[in-house]
Amino acid sequence: MRAAGILMAAILLTGCAGAAADVPDPAWPVPPPERPAVVMVVGDSFAVGSGPVPAWQTYPALAARTLGWQLITAGAKGIGFVADGKVNRSFQQSFVQELSWRPEPDLVLLSGGHNDRGRSATKVRDAATQLIHRVRQRWPRAKLVVVGPIWLRHPPKAVYRTRDAIARAAWLAGVPFLDPLTEKWAGDRLLLPDGTHPTEAGHRKLAAWLVSTLRARSVVPEVPEPAPLYGAYQGP
Repeated sequence: MRAAGILMAAILLTGCAGAAADVPDPAWPVPPPERPAVVMVVGDSFAVGSGPVPAWQTYPALAARTLGWQLITAGAKGIGFVADGKVNRSFQQSFVQELSWRPEPDLVLLSGGHNDRGRSATKVRDAATQLIHRVRQRWPRAKLVVVGPIWLRHPPKAVYRTRDAIARAAWLAGVPFLDPLTEKWAGDRLLLPDGTHPTEAGHRKLAAWLVSTLRARSVVPEVPEPAPLYGAYQGP
């Protein structure tokens, strides 16, 4: 009986020791998860999606997947720095209503101007300047980048005047300006039948251009940082 009692005690002690070993030591230095960059985009149909291309297949969304962004997109079809489309809301109004009440992001992209063609260049420049100032006033620590009008085939002269007005507003504010009109967007597969909006292939091309240009301008790291490692600590 005494031998059996000793054996039972040994089994219980061994079981308790095994259970205790399964509990992580609170002293282990578990690395905290890294927060992805929060990026907000104000844009038109190229940013929010059009036709058969949904919002999650647009060039900002595809760039966000590549760079590991947490993306928030604001805007609507047909709008611009001055143009308010069918929604009666310009970029500035979209910023105020959809984004300005949120916590400060890491990066803000103001992308558009396509729908401002034919508008007064002075009004476009002034509207872009006002929006840049408003974003900076609201979020002084966020990076800010302006992307000009997107036109994937034979841009009319009016678009260049609009591009120049937006570029001047960015230059005067000391904000990086990215110009899609300098690229040669060859290939019919890039455009929907309307001859204006990108197909999914067109959005992939735009996303690759955006990622490479942001890296070249040192807005984002040239080489992405490795993804954080989750799970139990594996140190010595």
